[in-house]
Amino acid sequence: MLGRLNHVAIAVGDAEKAAKIYGAAFGADISEAVPLPEHGVVTVFVTLPNTKIEFIQPLGEASPIARFLERNADGGIHHICYEVPDIIAARDILIKEGARVLGDGEPRIGAHGKPVLFLHPKDFSGALVEIEQA
Repeated sequence: MLGRLNHVAIAVGDAEKAAKIYGAAFGADISEAVPLPEHGVVTVFVTLPNTKIEFIQPLGEASPIARFLERNADGGIHHICYEVPDIIAARDILIKEGARVLGDGEPRIGAHGKPVLFLHPKDFSGALVEIEQA
């Protein structure tokens, strides 16, 4: 059921600035900044040979990333994202096993244009987990 690691998300105050060093120092491909109002973030992706790094910055004061940065002023790892072949089937199995899905439990469209869900960090050893339909 669990697929490959899709990305590691790092919360920062300025996603474009944070991603620049990966392009300059490592020659990595850097995406354009993309605002995602439904998630309250701006994203910039750094593509690596085996995964991606997602830099996320707040989009507005109500952004969950703004609250994260209030507690972690220098930024930090916010979540990890795994691919799943069928997000509804994965959600149902996770709930059956006792995991808590955040929000209303219905997938929303994420940064890659695919359905995503977030899972409570207390159910995953303190890590906020995102699952994305592959």
